[in-house]
Amino acid sequence: MRIALVDSGIGLLSTAAALRRLRPDADLILSMDPDHMPWGPRSVPEIVARALAGARAVLDEGPDAVVVACNTASVHALQPLRDELEPRIPVVGTVPAVKPAADRGAPFAIWATPATTGSPYQRDLIDRFARGVAVTPVACPGLADAVERADRDAVEEAVGRAAARTPSDVSAVVLGCTHYDLVSEAVTAALGEQVTLFTAADAVAAQALRRLGEAPRPDAPRTGVLRVYASGRPAQLPEAALSYRAGALLAEGVAA
Repeated sequence: MRIALVDSGIGLLSTAAALRRLRPDADLILSMDPDHMPWGPRSVPEIVARALAGARAVLDEGPDAVVVACNTASVHALQPLRDELEPRIPVVGTVPAVKPAADRGAPFAIWATPATTGSPYQRDLIDRFARGVAVTPVACPGLADAVERADRDAVEEAVGRAAARTPSDVSAVVLGCTHYDLVSEAVTAALGEQVTLFTAADAVAAQALRRLGEAPRPDAPRTGVLRVYASGRPAQLPEAALSYRAGALLAEGVAA
């Protein structure tokens, strides 16, 4: 089983690591786009073009599924990718975990990039799944970039700014950017253990397996390898990726 993941940068690590834990026998193909990142500030046609290019770059690897491990790309490029690849190759997107957070019935916040915060996409998620619940959108300028660079001082500064804008009565925070998953410990340290974090990685990984008709087998042999592409070129995991637990887990299966 081969699963490709597409993102502009290392935000895809958390979903890839979730897949590795669920199916250690699966081959994972990471398609990142360092030449054109970040995607968030780009126009919709550019985002669609970059996501399509990322998927096309790994088709020769024969992926059984493609996971769009990026919130921004899922908003704008999921349907074009499905139009091009399905039904031959199922395509799975990433949606912030607004519904499970709202199901608690208590106030919560959504941390996301400035481009996503206040977007029609995020407003629609809140309207559909969180009516009657107090929701605070919190823009996190600079956080994804700091995570991408593995700049811990910049991460702490950006997390601190976001925490200061998060109401004290929230019981949960939805991490609405896949990059943020990688620094969840820093987020918890800033907000306190009493605040529950909701991320999408585990749900997206489980959905990818469902689309393939496969079940989780965490006890399967660790035979899966990892292949990495950087803007279409065969590459290695970026050094910054190894700073995170997810990246270190995946590095154990990098192909020679």
